Amino acid sequence: MRIMIFDHMDQCTEAEVQRMLPLVSAQRREQALKYKHTFGQFCCLKSWLMLEQEMKSFNFPLSTFNYDKYGKPYVVNGPYFSISHCKEGIAVAIDDQPIGIDIEAIRHADEDLIERTMNEKEQLQITNHQLPIESARAFTRLWTQKEAIVKAQGVGIRSFEQLQSILDNRTSNIETVEKEKYIYSIAYGKLHCIGA
Repeated sequence: MRIMIFDHMDQCTEAEVQRMLPLVSAQRREQALKYKHTFGQFCCLKSWLMLEQEMKSFNFPLSTFNYDKYGKPYVVNGPYFSISHCKEGIAVAIDDQPIGIDIEAIRHADEDLIERTMNEKEQLQITNHQLPIESARAFTRLWTQKEAIVKAQGVGIRSFEQLQSILDNRTSNIETVEKEKYIYSIAYGKLHCIGA
């Protein structure tokens, strides 16, 4: 398994987007230019260049990719990969088995979102803090874990009920890393793919 994190988001500029455009495939360039804002273009290009660099360690040239029926990108006969980004960073994971990664800036969630996406035990983990920042960290930690599992399964978020029970019903391994401004989680190993 290989994990790459890029958190120098001050490099997200129009000049850097223009520098990266000729370095990617025509397919990725077209996808990047569909984004209206520099941030989306930058993340699309930078994540692909990170992925391309690491694919070389698998001795696999990265040229084009396809999408499965759930919209998850994949490379034919290549290793599994997952990409995520937020305003604080970009995360890329590659493995020879299904893998999912999610990175999120630490954020506060409103009560409605917490109730819809977290079960009772998780809600207590979020609300049982005196400091608002600790509640925000707890929410972000749980959210990235749930997103990483869904990405590894390759089926996407299908319902709030799915999210409420996904951590209790998981068969995959999860690792979570907390930094000052962001948290990321990786799901890997034996996966039970719901609906696949």
